[in-house]
Amino acid sequence: MEVFGFAALFGLILGFMFGVGCAAAVIYTVYMGGYKRAIQDSLSPDRSVRYLKALAKVTARVTPPN
Repeated sequence: MEVFGFAALFGLILGFMFGVGCAAAVIYTVYMGGYKRAIQDSLSPDRSVRYLKALAKVTARVTPPN
């Protein structure tokens, strides 16, 4: 029983390290890809349809109703 406890603890620690590490790497990659794309869209002279829709939605939320 003592060996099983050590193996389970080792597996838990190893699984937690790989699980959290891989999840953080995936989230970081998605975040950086989206962030770079948003910066590129905002700096481009031609505004995309998606950007204009998002800008209209944000403007509608920010402006107070009459």
